[in-house]
Amino acid sequence: MKLLAPSILSADFLNLSQQIKIIEDAGADLIHCDVMDGQFVPNITFGPFIISSIKKVSKLPLDVHLMIKNPENFIDVFAESGADYISVHYEEVIHLNRLINKIKDLNKKAGVVLNPSTPVSLLVNIIEYVDFVLLMSVNPGFGGQKFIDSSLRKIKELVNLREKFGLNFQIEIDGGISQENLKDVLEAGADIIVAGASIFNSNDISSTVSQFKKIISSYK
Repeated sequence: MKLLAPSILSADFLNLSQQIKIIEDAGADLIHCDVMDGQFVPNITFGPFIISSIKKVSKLPLDVHLMIKNPENFIDVFAESGADYISVHYEEVIHLNRLINKIKDLNKKAGVVLNPSTPVSLLVNIIEYVDFVLLMSVNPGFGGQKFIDSSLRKIKELVNLREKFGLNFQIEIDGGISQENLKDVLEAGADIIVAGASIFNSNDISSTVSQFKKIISSYK
């Protein structure tokens, strides 16, 4: 089953509760939450307090992407705040197997994230332990960037890796996703679609989510 995860990075935080209700009512499957610390990426967003606040107003699972230094120091607090999916960057974590297992021990879905220039082949020794892989299709830090076309090849590489080892991890894609390239990433094999600016900056958020969902539902 393929899922839509609107990213609140592009939402109006003065009306966040209202906008979350809109995407939930329109059929969103997850809420994608980009946590940035101004060190691992050149931007600062929010922390566990916002995650716990969102948890109070939505029944949707929270997909928390940690773009931070030393994420191992913050797994417990984000798990306690209500994260359902927690992903960490391959580029930042030294003891990745240990951290993935810790996330799973907290009964959360554990994911590893790859930046655009990080090859899929580096995951061969961790891939069997993860619940999902998040591919960045823009350079992380800011919303509204242009999709990097080579990400399609990386999706296909992950599909091949999944089939080769008989695994069932999900493939998530984040960055520059719009209705114009949505079919391309779905056909390549993506399972979870993250979209921020193309949803929250649209004239009708509800209608845009519905249109995304209609396209997504046509793929198995």
